[in-house]
Amino acid sequence: MEPLLHECGVAMIRLRKPLNYYKEKYGTWAYGMNKLFLLMNKQYNRGQQGAGIACVKLKASPGEDYMSRERAEGSGAISEVFAAANKDIMSHPKDKKGNAEYAYRNFAFAGELYMGHLRYSGTGRTGMQYVHPFLRRNNWRAKNLALCGNFHITNVDDVFHELVSHGQHPRVYADTYIMLELMGHRLDREVERVFKECEQEGLEGMDITNTIEERIDITNVLRTSTPMLDGGYVFCGITGSGEMFTMRDPWGVRTAYWYANDEIFVVASERAALQTAMNLKAEDVIEMKPGEALIMNKRGELRSEIVIPQKAFLPCSFERIYFSRGNDGDIYKERKMLGSNLKEQILKAINYDLDNTVFSFIPNTAEMAFYGMVEGMEEFLNDWKMKELTSGKQFSEEDILNIVSKKVRQEKVANKDIKMRTFITAGDKRNDLAAHVYDITYGTIKPKVDNLVVIDDSIVRGTTLKQSILNILDRLEPKKIIVVSSSPQIRYPDYYGIDMEKFDHFVAFKAALDLLYERGKRALIDQTYKACLEELKKPYSEQVNCTRAIYKPFTPDEISEKIGELLKPVDLKADLELVFQSLEGLHNACPNHLGDWYFSGIYPTPGGNKLVNEAFVEYYETYLYR
Repeated sequence: MEPLLHECGVAMIRLRKPLNYYKEKYGTWAYGMNKLFLLMNKQYNRGQQGAGIACVKLKASPGEDYMSRERAEGSGAISEVFAAANKDIMSHPKDKKGNAEYAYRNFAFAGELYMGHLRYSGTGRTGMQYVHPFLRRNNWRAKNLALCGNFHITNVDDVFHELVSHGQHPRVYADTYIMLELMGHRLDREVERVFKECEQEGLEGMDITNTIEERIDITNVLRTSTPMLDGGYVFCGITGSGEMFTMRDPWGVRTAYWYANDEIFVVASERAALQTAMNLKAEDVIEMKPGEALIMNKRGELRSEIVIPQKAFLPCSFERIYFSRGNDGDIYKERKMLGSNLKEQILKAINYDLDNTVFSFIPNTAEMAFYGMVEGMEEFLNDWKMKELTSGKQFSEEDILNIVSKKVRQEKVANKDIKMRTFITAGDKRNDLAAHVYDITYGTIKPKVDNLVVIDDSIVRGTTLKQSILNILDRLEPKKIIVVSSSPQIRYPDYYGIDMEKFDHFVAFKAALDLLYERGKRALIDQTYKACLEELKKPYSEQVNCTRAIYKPFTPDEISEKIGELLKPVDLKADLELVFQSLEGLHNACPNHLGDWYFSGIYPTPGGNKLVNEAFVEYYETYLYR
């Protein structure tokens, strides 16, 4: 119910044939651009704050531009950047526009290498200067670098000081810019390495340039720039001389997928986007390995390198629960299982009264978990029917009909009004108007009789629940409202790309603090603060997460009950209960994505432990210190 700002989306394409080839086979030289547009649109869910694209021509002559970029902000950024990229085409003669050779000479985005990016801020920063791809210009083609990614680096300070120690002066203190400068610096060194070889061999002029572009090895750049990075990342890069690469972090936090044939090499953040754009089966698409880099040189030769040995395998579970598109076959099944796994908890909450319970979902992203939840209820109901009919009791035909006709009641109880949501983003009456963001479906609930079970992907702050959703649902006059979260309680900040980096974001944390106060355990808060301070004196690679102590005295059910108390509006007439997924249920549904630090506090990288200790110290000194 609360939109989260989260990981970005990447798309990268390398055409392995001349543009004429695609004109003859597919009817257009713009085959690469069209695929990039499709890939970005099919990953629109991953970034609605901005978008950018870049293109490199391999055969530009001196004096001709060979590297182009367009960026835009806002929810319509994809259309805007592609309109800008195609703008120069409109002024050319109609009979020339479709000619591949003419296009290559005259249109900036008629090339062989393409990169696209969709941005959601993982840090809350906004503005065009933060929209990818980032571009580092140089008169040497091989030293030009465009970089984009889905990442958040936890040890930006270390990387920044490393750059400064080499005499550099980064213009912006942000992980993306610093990553660009770090890799750009190593790219410069790689070019200089080959340059010295050429001088020793007696080469001169353009022979040196051509040899550098043939011999440059991006693996050297990655091996000397990435080992010091702590965080979750997938980043993509293209150089002005035609090198293309993408790399995944060694913990496997962020994911990326790829496909290659003799015509094209393509990378994307999501498998389903690749399947759709390239008309592929799931087994045709390959997931990148942790620590792996895929590198394609200017000749179109692809190779895989393990740049950093795998350190763990903890892909982000939130990508499966919430962020990725649900049309991926595996994600669809996983989200359904997340709903199905909650069967017993929900049945207890409704006292096993399916006759007087209606099931629904808010928001639409929870629809797949809803289907699984309903299937779980149907399994229970079918088991009950079988036991009744095989119990040996004597039933009349009417009794039998009543038994077999029982079903799980499903309704669409609320619909989101998109126009209203857009309007209320400004103005001092936001909370009052927020109560009308959803329009309820009247007549779906038997007043004072029915329970209403509503499933959501996750509950973070709970603000929207308390300020609008619960009161909206209460208008239907249910006897009891059960709000179900298909994810476990979100207890800890994220530092790998999702914009929730502070403890005051989480209602579960506030619930735990309230329980500590109520039960006379305030001293544990103070002890945790002191433990965090001591931990922060250590090198970050040796730190552990001290904040897990805050939750230790309580069961998940106790915290869930307290969350319900905190979120219940004072004028709510219905009873309220919150049901959360268990960690075991999460792992059961998503066995290949065990990165659960939001819920467990077990961070995959040392930098996560350092930052969570800092976050608790900040919270304590801001809100609790007296």
